[in-house]
Amino acid sequence: MDFDPNFHSGFVAIVGRPNVGKSTFLNRIIGQKIAIMSDKAQTTRNKIQGVYTDDDSQIIFLDTPGIHKPSNQLDDFMDKSAFSALKDIDAVLFMISATETRGAGDNFIINQLKKIDKPVYLIINKIDEINPNKLLEIMDTYKKALNWNEVFPISALQGNNVDELMDNLKDKLPAGPQYYPEDEVTDHPERFIVAELIREKILSLTRQEIPYSVAIDILSMKTKDNGNVDIQADILVDRPGQKGILIGKQGSMLKKIGTLARQDIEDLLGSKVYLKLWVKVQTGWRDNPSILKSLGYNKKENY
Repeated sequence: MDFDPNFHSGFVAIVGRPNVGKSTFLNRIIGQKIAIMSDKAQTTRNKIQGVYTDDDSQIIFLDTPGIHKPSNQLDDFMDKSAFSALKDIDAVLFMISATETRGAGDNFIINQLKKIDKPVYLIINKIDEINPNKLLEIMDTYKKALNWNEVFPISALQGNNVDELMDNLKDKLPAGPQYYPEDEVTDHPERFIVAELIREKILSLTRQEIPYSVAIDILSMKTKDNGNVDIQADILVDRPGQKGILIGKQGSMLKKIGTLARQDIEDLLGSKVYLKLWVKVQTGWRDNPSILKSLGYNKKENY
């Protein structure tokens, strides 16, 4: 493959415990919402491939699911999806939260990273939420855990030090081709991102077990002659009680979910959207291989 020897490109995996800010970082880099954000753990379920392109470089980011001890087949998929992202990459960003102490989950990931012969960056996120005097203490906690290629304290939310991190990454990546067109920011189909945007609203509006018991099944997505888009989707839940909560009194919760999701989907598609949602009980869907496969959690394709 012929390419400009001055053009740098490569694949970078973002790994870390749940809820350390991986999706927030990716969305800031790409400049468009492609990975959903929530204050709840286990938000990301698939590897989200985001593509950053400028005049002299292209970086393909994999935002992996937060790594945790699996409790069902869906959790197991998420962990294996995270580690499969490390097979064919050029660098790894191990992200931690400055607001959380080092724990068993961090140590587990560090031990996995010791097995790969790739440059590993320690990214200390959420520095905007701590006293600056605490930063050296955090760095000291991790400095001997691994032979880090670089250590970057950042705020993905505020943008602190993110440009410096990107400049460093671009310098370290090898000369290579432009894998994706410059206007392409993800390799995921629109249907996948639409489903994730709907799920994001459920994560933000519900509590307890509800956020972790739902999946979105896009039934149809059709563009009409006038450019408007009709979308129909099922929200899958484990139990009838969860269905009642998501529908809400006189359909109020479902209406709120639909309204907020529709606004983000219209921003994504650049078209007026008509969104119709139903809530459907699928008991045990997280442990049902056929349902997981139909929703895109396909072991053969994803790990």
